[in-house]
Amino acid sequence: MKKNICLIAGLVLLIMVWANTSFAADRIGFINIQEIIQSSNAGKKAAEEFKKLVDKKQVNIKDMENEVKKMKDELDKQGAILTAGARSDKEAAYQRKLRDYQILVDDTNKELQKRDQEYSQKIIPDILKVVRAIAEKEKYTLILDISTMPMPYHDKANDISKKVIEDFNKAQSTKK
Repeated sequence: MKKNICLIAGLVLLIMVWANTSFAADRIGFINIQEIIQSSNAGKKAAEEFKKLVDKKQVNIKDMENEVKKMKDELDKQGAILTAGARSDKEAAYQRKLRDYQILVDDTNKELQKRDQEYSQKIIPDILKVVRAIAEKEKYTLILDISTMPMPYHDKANDISKKVIEDFNKAQSTKK
């Protein structure tokens, strides 16, 4: 009987120890990588550079757009008085210019997308180093990025984005 009580007490003690270690509160943190990129000093600098590039490209697009509109207006105004051959020549020139304009817009959009991705790819590895350092220091088990996956709910108290921004800015300023 005493043997059974000791065995049961030992088993209960073993279960309690096992339960405490397996049910220990795992710390889960959350970040918003897009917010970090946009709010960090490096991200703001990259956004300014990107905006300058966009503005420069917009000027080229606007100039060509005005040329296409001008050609279209001339074609519409002179269409009735032009001979069939002259009209078809002007229409062909207009179509080429319109196609060139569409190609320019498409190429510009692709280039801007590529540049945006390049800026992000430069910054993200450094941000992830900061996230890793915070996670190790503060004993987080898992950190999830809420900007890349739908998250029905997360505790705002566990969102460490602002801390990551602060630490990332500090790391970037000491890097220079």
